[in-house]
Amino acid sequence: MEIVSASMGQLLTIAVMALALGMDAFSLGVGIGLKGIRKLDILQLSSVIAAFHVLMPLAGMVMGYYVGSLLGGVATSAAGALLLLLGGHMVYSSLKGEEVRSINHRTFWGMLFFALSVSVDSFSVGVSLGMFASHILITVLMFGAVGGLMSVLGLMLGRKISHQLGGYGEALGGAILFAFGILFLI
Repeated sequence: MEIVSASMGQLLTIAVMALALGMDAFSLGVGIGLKGIRKLDILQLSSVIAAFHVLMPLAGMVMGYYVGSLLGGVATSAAGALLLLLGGHMVYSSLKGEEVRSINHRTFWGMLFFALSVSVDSFSVGVSLGMFASHILITVLMFGAVGGLMSVLGLMLGRKISHQLGGYGEALGGAILFAFGILFLI
């Protein structure tokens, strides 16, 4: 009975962590969705984000097994810096209009950039989980599923709101990402 209770507690902890990590994907999704996004792009970007939410913690777990928790603060700071740059760039490009190209989420490199920016913190969580997690497969699959789902929800919400905001949608989305970047760095 104690073993079942311990396993349920560990699964609940993993679910809460997955939800917390998925909030980054949600906020990025809202920000990108505010620029306007097609449903096919939502599917593609969410799939890449879900894959990164599996691969990054898995890589972190492998590193955590060997290195320990040295990289935790560095990875969180890197994620914050990426979100600051991305958000600032989105605000700048929306205010400058056609003169500045923003990062295109439809390109391969754009998708990788966005997925990496919300998955870097998953790596640092994976580092610490690598020292004690016993359900590695369940953990990374839950992180991926929740990260992908949260990005779909954010992208759909941003898409829906963007029609009402007009040209200010990208600036608002950039401001949201910028604010999350600041929170990561504090």
